[in-house]
Amino acid sequence: MSRIAKLPIVVPKEVKVVLNYPIIHITGSFDSLSYKIHKYVNVQYESNVLVFKTQVDDSKSWAQAGTTRSIIYSMIVGVSTGFIKKLKLSGVGYRISLSKKNIINMSLGYSHNVEYILPKGVLAESPSTTEIILKSANKQLVGQVASNLRSYRIPEPYKGKGIRYEHEKVRIKEAKKK
Repeated sequence: MSRIAKLPIVVPKEVKVVLNYPIIHITGSFDSLSYKIHKYVNVQYESNVLVFKTQVDDSKSWAQAGTTRSIIYSMIVGVSTGFIKKLKLSGVGYRISLSKKNIINMSLGYSHNVEYILPKGVLAESPSTTEIILKSANKQLVGQVASNLRSYRIPEPYKGKGIRYEHEKVRIKEAKKK
């Protein structure tokens, strides 16, 4: 049995929840999101509290209920405050710039510049030429975009050059000695 699924979610007053089974719509000050609930999971919304139950009492149903609860909780946090991922570039000549707020141009040591088009729902800021801040209400989407950007040049283990998350620690290997 999932212990996560048994925890109710208290919805803040500024967040509006509309439950049209099997789809739940959550609207807040930051954005609006929707999610299709799994057929084994029952969601009840009464007096600003979401309660999760299963139709069948087995472990797979409770696992789905726990997953659904976690996703809906992330949606509530996302529409009220949003999620932020910060990436830093380290390396000689590595630069990042934004054009039109939805295209990221990166100079990563290749023979060409890399362009990345941001999906709808993700905003980007670049406070300096070696930093980028991604913001979104969708936790999964902002994490996927950050991972896609990082995959263009992951930090290498000898000098540490590449794109890394803000507080990521890269283990630097020692070079061969004669």
